[in-house]
Amino acid sequence: MKSESTENKGKPHSSVPSTLPTILIQSLVDNYRDNQLTYINENLGVDDAHSIWFDLPTLKSFIQDIEEQAHLIDPNIPDADLGVRFYYAAYPEEPQEPVPTDYGKRHTLVMIPTKIQAGLNYDFNPFEELGEALAVAAIKPVMALAQNHGCLVPPNTSQIESY
Repeated sequence: MKSESTENKGKPHSSVPSTLPTILIQSLVDNYRDNQLTYINENLGVDDAHSIWFDLPTLKSFIQDIEEQAHLIDPNIPDADLGVRFYYAAYPEEPQEPVPTDYGKRHTLVMIPTKIQAGLNYDFNPFEELGEALAVAAIKPVMALAQNHGCLVPPNTSQIESY
């Protein structure tokens, strides 16, 4: 089954873009930097990451993987029942390959697919038998459909930021 994003490739996007006032964006970023980031840097002794960048092909591919894997399990699942949860996470003090060693102890994001089931939004791993929610099948270790490891700032200072 083709996903909606595959079917619309090359066609004009017809919905209204999601927007926020720039003053709100700046306020949210400043609140984080002035509070959580300052606390982390002062108390953990680390120059923590304050942003993470993912290229569009990586994000699009991840979304397409979610759609395709979910439709393999349930061809009738509506796209509106699928989503992505962003977990705040931190690398260990001494990261292992392929994570750069200068990412140690810094914030990151882990993206996990979600699906609505019985009116509730669950973390969803389509690689588990019958696509059970991660919370239900956490007993046995398996690979999970997930995305991580974008470009952290800092340590990467070659990224240009405006907020």
